[in-house]
Amino acid sequence: MTQKLFCGIDTSNYTTSVALADRNGTVLLNQKKLLPVKEGERGLRQSDAVFHHVKQLPEVLAPVREMIASLGDASICAIGVSATPRDADGSYMPCFLSGIAAAETAGALLGVPVLRFSHQAGHIMAALYSADRLAWMARDFVAFHVSGGTTEILHVKPDPITVFSIEQIGGTADINAGQAIDRAGVHMGLMFPAGAEMERLASSCEGKVPSAKISVSGMTCNLSGLENRAQKLYASTGDRALVSAFVLDFVGRTLASMRDGVRAVYGDIPILYAGGVMSCARIKKMLAEDMAAFAQPAFSSDNACGAALLARHAYLTAEV
Repeated sequence: MTQKLFCGIDTSNYTTSVALADRNGTVLLNQKKLLPVKEGERGLRQSDAVFHHVKQLPEVLAPVREMIASLGDASICAIGVSATPRDADGSYMPCFLSGIAAAETAGALLGVPVLRFSHQAGHIMAALYSADRLAWMARDFVAFHVSGGTTEILHVKPDPITVFSIEQIGGTADINAGQAIDRAGVHMGLMFPAGAEMERLASSCEGKVPSAKISVSGMTCNLSGLENRAQKLYASTGDRALVSAFVLDFVGRTLASMRDGVRAVYGDIPILYAGGVMSCARIKKMLAEDMAAFAQPAFSSDNACGAALLARHAYLTAEV
């Protein structure tokens, strides 16, 4: 009997990703490659991101062919692709056109359906999978999606057509948490993205970490002041480890306060944490509680696993 496989493609602003999942919902392949960012730069223009995705997609897709060949009698029966940043009217980023083009081309050649999802829904699905919380798909929960491109609090409900119904209930009023972290890191001479290196540096900090006042109102935060504070601290100390700890702790305390805002409105509703920033163990420790679940690091940063698993779920649901 032919083994049914589901392919996922995600072309976010900083990572080219491809994944394979089987009929049982097991991720067999999670392949990704960061887009190149020049030293000293704090990101990429969309035109550059599209160009690099087009160059990297053949390389990232190659292991898919090898995986299928190694399985013997197996074939892709549906492709899931991240087509928009969020589940909202008008949500659009050119970088996702690269993935759509690859998915539609593969779908046409293979004669299989191409199912479009949001990058955000993919993050949520990948987080549920890696945190062993797929049972939450049948109930309401709150998701924090925290990355360089997004800092949002989402009320997630099951939906028979789109898998998830996602409503934003909170988030940042200015810059995103990942932006604040990366800007501080690049200012200190670190390569973009800087989060992983700042976490490593913060773990070696031996001095007392300053505690600046955060700006949170309910489930909404302001993070724009963090960049200036981090720059001033670095100018006065020259201590990368201290500044890294200061920045990560500031973000962690901000998210914890926003979590308290969620609890004030929604009580003991389960909370899922997804997005690249949530791969930071230092921040996760500040948010740990009984009703919290965190994506594993490989599934917390940008990946195509969610798109593959969403395609599987939608395909098998329609098959019933």
